[in-house]
Amino acid sequence: MSEELVVVPLLEPAQGTPPVINTESAFEEALAQLALGHGPFAVDAERASGFRYSARAYLIQIKRNNGGLHLIDPIPFGPGHQLFARLNTLMNIDEVILHASTQDLPCLRELGINPIRLFDTELAGRIAGLPRVGLGPLLETLMGVSLAKEHSAADWSARPLPQEWLTYAALDVELLVELRDRMYEILEASKKLSWALEEFASILMAPPNPPRVDPWRRTSGMHKVKRRDQLAIIKELWVARDQIAAQQDIAPGKLLNDSAIVELAMAAAVTKKEFEKALRPLGLRARWLENLPLWLSSVSAAVALPEDQWPAMRTNADTLPPIKLWRDKFPEKYAPLSHARAAIEVIAQENEIPVENLMTPEHVRRICWKPPTGATEVLSVAAVEQALAELGARQWQIALVAPALAAALLEKEPVPVPEVPAAEVMETTPDQP
Repeated sequence: MSEELVVVPLLEPAQGTPPVINTESAFEEALAQLALGHGPFAVDAERASGFRYSARAYLIQIKRNNGGLHLIDPIPFGPGHQLFARLNTLMNIDEVILHASTQDLPCLRELGINPIRLFDTELAGRIAGLPRVGLGPLLETLMGVSLAKEHSAADWSARPLPQEWLTYAALDVELLVELRDRMYEILEASKKLSWALEEFASILMAPPNPPRVDPWRRTSGMHKVKRRDQLAIIKELWVARDQIAAQQDIAPGKLLNDSAIVELAMAAAVTKKEFEKALRPLGLRARWLENLPLWLSSVSAAVALPEDQWPAMRTNADTLPPIKLWRDKFPEKYAPLSHARAAIEVIAQENEIPVENLMTPEHVRRICWKPPTGATEVLSVAAVEQALAELGARQWQIALVAPALAAALLEKEPVPVPEVPAAEVMETTPDQP
């Protein structure tokens, strides 16, 4: 029987929690220390999601072997500061280690930090097929230490930052270099290192996300709305909220959350009494009343719109019908999709990798909805390979999935759904009163 791993709490960095760097002289000293170090740079960033409108970084943590651990407050310096440019030049001599890099790269790039070599420990864990890939679980299972996460949702825009928050932030990079080395070994042993490196390079080369079309349509709870005039109210409230949130740099949900917007739209509340009545079931909050004239005027403006200016129930964006409709309304699309899903599930299990990392589900849906020319007439793997590449799939993904996907496109009947024996149905059916 294997010996159980003993997990030890990691309470503070080995060299203690360093002071926050918020002056140019302290930044200069940090650069000098990092330059004396060797190997990759472990990096993390803390934002104030849920508190601020912007996604800017409010703390940058960096550690390098023999180069020290440093906590940089970016606010006194601002984006594009020459010290960040020098830090970027220094970091580009080696690899940058991030955990869940797509979360931190935008705010790092805003400051002028643009890595050219990346190792993402979270993505490495997914490709390796590890069951839990959060930083804490990886450190527990691979390094035998545990991290406290009580400050993960803190307001990092607060100043001064409490000492216990700084220790928490420092610990996020304390063992990141060692974790990277362990993940490298695992990937190499499982012959997946080349897959991971291709994924990391793809993240760095990916263009910024384009602005969303009609971002107000992402309001949570919109499935309750069945009328176009109610959509008009949601749009007016969302736009008004977004403008004031951006001006005040405050999270939009702090001003008026999505549930409140939906309820106001369904009630068409144009007076204070109607406003309070509509939101009372949600627990009316004083903060929502601070901008009451703006909310009421937004609803009134939407109510006054002529019908030809109401938003359409569905956007004309390049979106596919909901999957739940495919079986009944688009059976000729659903049949290959069901076979593709089943085949990719098998490939994912064989390679011990999550399905969504083996192939983006949206890519599979798009190929099945609009197969490449000739792919449904003969088993054209090359056509599927080209289509997947155009959608952004990586070569290692294409090599594993394209043959099975090409075969699925030839299917005319869906994967059979196993029938449940009548006896089992009776056993699982609750007794009727």
